[in-house]
Amino acid sequence: MRFRTIAILRAYEPQRAADLADQCWAIGMDLVEVPVQGSPGWAALEAVAERAQGRAFGAGTVLSADDARRAAGMGASVIISPDIDADVVEAALNVNAVPLPGVMTPTDVGQAARLGLDTCKLFPASVVGPAWLGAIKGPFPAMNFIAVGGVDLGNAAGFIKSGATGVALGSSIETLLSLDDPAAFIAELHDLVE
Repeated sequence: MRFRTIAILRAYEPQRAADLADQCWAIGMDLVEVPVQGSPGWAALEAVAERAQGRAFGAGTVLSADDARRAAGMGASVIISPDIDADVVEAALNVNAVPLPGVMTPTDVGQAARLGLDTCKLFPASVVGPAWLGAIKGPFPAMNFIAVGGVDLGNAAGFIKSGATGVALGSSIETLLSLDDPAAFIAELHDLVE
């Protein structure tokens, strides 16, 4: 599964999350993520799951193995975490979900590699900046990175051009969807990855 573009639908009520998910899938985004912080997040994930009909969605901000299993039980195919936790990674793998842990240091990336992962999320991407990607690829050339956190319409392409294999848009998702042709913007990002 490729994660060139991810829509993060944080803090939306369930119906709105499901409607936005439909729009994000329609414009060609690879994955819809619903952070599962608290009962509102779980309710939104359930609404997106009901709407998915085979389209890819994941649970975000997963901090425990139990939550990884719960999300996978609801149909989430990707388990996304802000940090790298071996228990969460193992739980995701055991339920045939893709773990996508957050990394920010070489130690984090090394741990991800030792756990057998080939893709992580750089988080928070805007704090370390695109140059981090070129630097970390030296010692970890086989690792792929999705830029997450502070990525928006203005800097997404820059992260990909610097070596990210994908980007996640969160607070800017409604701005994206309000463009005259949001599908063209997503297609341009995908073309940069390929």
